[in-house]
Amino acid sequence: MTFPGRSASPGAPGPRRSRRTVLRGAALASAGVAATCLTGCEHRYEAKPEAPDEPVELGPADEVPVGEARLYERARLLVSRPEEDTFLAWSAVCTHLGCLLSPPEGTVAECPCHNSRFDTVDGGRPLAGPAYEPLLPVPVRVNDEGVLVAGESS
Repeated sequence: MTFPGRSASPGAPGPRRSRRTVLRGAALASAGVAATCLTGCEHRYEAKPEAPDEPVELGPADEVPVGEARLYERARLLVSRPEEDTFLAWSAVCTHLGCLLSPPEGTVAECPCHNSRFDTVDGGRPLAGPAYEPLLPVPVRVNDEGVLVAGESS
């Protein structure tokens, strides 16, 4: 018994496929692989820049040297101190694809995913890389005990 499209002998060649059919199949397979890869990238970076809903104690204000910034990884916040009595806070989530920023060098924080760089003193503005939106500002203050408090009612 033979099936449509198959020859009676197992070693005999099957129906011939045109070059166009083979190329079309290869193109569709490549498109499928590319779509799968791109979809995976989209879900890999899901963090959205956001400010804390409630006040968050970060630590002693003295831990942030004047003229530098510090990453508070658990709170996902950056705090910079451009002057002795001035503190600025930003979401430490990159505005490009949502990666957590690396600890800053001086007052510049860098995204380890795509190398966007942000100025933590000048409005959180991007200095380089694919990010074009500034970092999300977060209210911050120093409480009576000298502790940095960031968040909604800071």
